[in-house]
Amino acid sequence: MVATIRDVAEKAEVSIATVSRVVNQNPAVSDATRQKVLDAISVLNYTPSQIARRLSLGRTQTVAVVLPSFFTRPSYVERLRGIQDVLTKSEYDLVIHTVDSPVQIEGYFTTLSHPSRVDGVLFISLPPTKEYVEQYLPTGAPAVLVDGNHEQFSRVMIDDRHGGRLVTEHLVKLGHRRIAFLSDFLNTPYYISMQLRFEGYREVLKTAGIPFRPEYHVEGAHARLEARELARQLLSLDDPPTAIFAASDTQAIGVLDAARSMGMRLPEDLSLVGFDNIRDAEYLNLTTVHQPLYESGVQGAQILLSMMKNPAKPIQVVTQELSLIIRSTTGPVPETGVSS
Repeated sequence: MVATIRDVAEKAEVSIATVSRVVNQNPAVSDATRQKVLDAISVLNYTPSQIARRLSLGRTQTVAVVLPSFFTRPSYVERLRGIQDVLTKSEYDLVIHTVDSPVQIEGYFTTLSHPSRVDGVLFISLPPTKEYVEQYLPTGAPAVLVDGNHEQFSRVMIDDRHGGRLVTEHLVKLGHRRIAFLSDFLNTPYYISMQLRFEGYREVLKTAGIPFRPEYHVEGAHARLEARELARQLLSLDDPPTAIFAASDTQAIGVLDAARSMGMRLPEDLSLVGFDNIRDAEYLNLTTVHQPLYESGVQGAQILLSMMKNPAKPIQVVTQELSLIIRSTTGPVPETGVSS
């Protein structure tokens, strides 16, 4: 027989309400009574009903994470790992929601703001529009943006434009003037990181007096095989680039595949830089931009827990530092690649 809360109350000779207070860690119980209840729970091997406990607390004890549907990307996996590590030490369960379109994003901003759904939300790489903000903020529901930026939300973010500058400045200092940019589609409506990295790349070219060449920008689906084909297009041009800035490490690995299949050596014939510093980047000795992916998940979850504990807490902003990790895939421009 499975023990019930009534069994515990009878064993400890207290009311059901007193047992409920002990289970929910209510301080309005004497130490002696609390111990009697805990002893009864131990003897009877009683496990409280999570549904009943949540109803009594007036909370769902769940945290939602909303992120783009391509959440299997290494960068999202690392962020989720950080979030999960924090929540496993708390009383909250994690529920993941993925979105494919702006309509779905709007739906989650609307439905998850209701306290009966979740106690808090982490939005990953989904910067809210003005309309979403107007819907969500009046509810007072705790929410944190991870890899997103909006002045009215607590957030953990990086400066993607600065990251684009870091990469391009490094290549320009090495003497490269024919620098290509390979990325996801820049017009993705709810994922702006690639666009910002592209803007940083363009800014440095302009400062260095290097004309932007449209044929040096290729974009496609975020995949290693897609990046390999895009890189082949770049490297087959009559005047191919001497360096490629891939806007993610996954795409940089595709570029590496293409270059090697075409008999090119890195960095002797081509320089290559990625972005994210995923685990494979170190294994492949890839020059890349390091962003604290796991740490962003940890910090986002910690901020959300603090907000749920203290709803009056002011907006918190964490801007994570980026750093260029120089490995063996970048070097000086080849003599045959020098151009004015």
